[in-house]
Amino acid sequence: MARRNELLGLGLLAAVCLLFIAFSQKESPRYSRALKYEELYDEGLPEAHPNASLLSVKEVVRLQQSAIRYALKDYPFPAGRRLNDYTLAAGGRPLRTVIVTTWRSGSTFLGDVINAVPGNYYHYEPLLDYGIIQIRGPPHADSAIASLRSLLNCDYSSLQNYLEYGKTHTYLFMHNTRLWGLCETFPHYCWNATFLSSVCKVFPFQSMKTVRIRLRLAEELLRDEKLNVKVLLLMRDPRGSLQSRKHRDWCPGEPDCDKPNLVCADMVADYSAAIQLKKLYPDRFRAIRYEDLCMDPYNHLKDLFKFFGLYFHRAVREFLDSHTKKDVGGVSSTSRDTKSAPFHWRADLNFSEVQYIEENCDQAMKLWGYIKASNESHLREFHPLTNYSIE
Repeated sequence: MARRNELLGLGLLAAVCLLFIAFSQKESPRYSRALKYEELYDEGLPEAHPNASLLSVKEVVRLQQSAIRYALKDYPFPAGRRLNDYTLAAGGRPLRTVIVTTWRSGSTFLGDVINAVPGNYYHYEPLLDYGIIQIRGPPHADSAIASLRSLLNCDYSSLQNYLEYGKTHTYLFMHNTRLWGLCETFPHYCWNATFLSSVCKVFPFQSMKTVRIRLRLAEELLRDEKLNVKVLLLMRDPRGSLQSRKHRDWCPGEPDCDKPNLVCADMVADYSAAIQLKKLYPDRFRAIRYEDLCMDPYNHLKDLFKFFGLYFHRAVREFLDSHTKKDVGGVSSTSRDTKSAPFHWRADLNFSEVQYIEENCDQAMKLWGYIKASNESHLREFHPLTNYSIE
């Protein structure tokens, strides 16, 4: 009897082995490392995938899906909800956030904070190909909003200009760290519209930041109920943003970027638009000043994440711990001592420069709660913020 049981056991083991061999042959040797991706990587794929050029778009997307599932294994989705409810690939609806601001106003930092959330797909500066302009209306408004809507719907099929621009300006994708990891591993797919659309659709969270459209136009996105987008207006003291722009070679000589009267006219227009959007979309629109965010980043960001519907994940806290304590890197770095970063302009601008900005920005500064400097000595020591309200 014992001998018979032993033979049966050996037979069962042999059958299992044969099934395993058959499955391995069916799947192809190029998957030999795929089963370990979830163990070794949170969301990205290895930098050097064996036979990467042989993998199809569907196979790469499937690997990315596995990586996302692993990265979000402990993510507390709302009760009764699961990952597939938030992915376009499964017929769900992603959580979408859009930051509207202008140049050198802290949006790169805030964008990277949101992108620290596992499972996030980051549309960084999607209107870069329009140049150094502000889009307030015709002739660019319709095409710009159409591009933003296409990206939020993961539809790259009509974005040829955007993709052609990206091929020679790769930083268009580099801030989207998860996509850029795929681009480095599978460069032959990186600027392929079909690939990009398919990959985007497996991510449950989408974030976007743009510095080229004014807030009034963002209502087109809020009005689209299928998008269900949350919009955040990020405002900064014009003295701080204009001082920071002086250090960028792309700004001087560009009126929309370096003229205080135009910058502050946009601030006034954004304030008026904010009043309207706050009334119409109280649960999907909010405004915040960069300075307030920097003074107390942890508490403000916890509040913003609640507004966005995102969990304040440990990865976000780790990002803040490493990016808010001291200055590291150059002018484009997002590692800053956040309590001092917004106010560098007080030492970097002389009083006549500050006066010139203030003369062009009187109404904007009053609306957004920015205090004027009285004289040179006052400039070096005063706190330039007071309360403001959008009403």
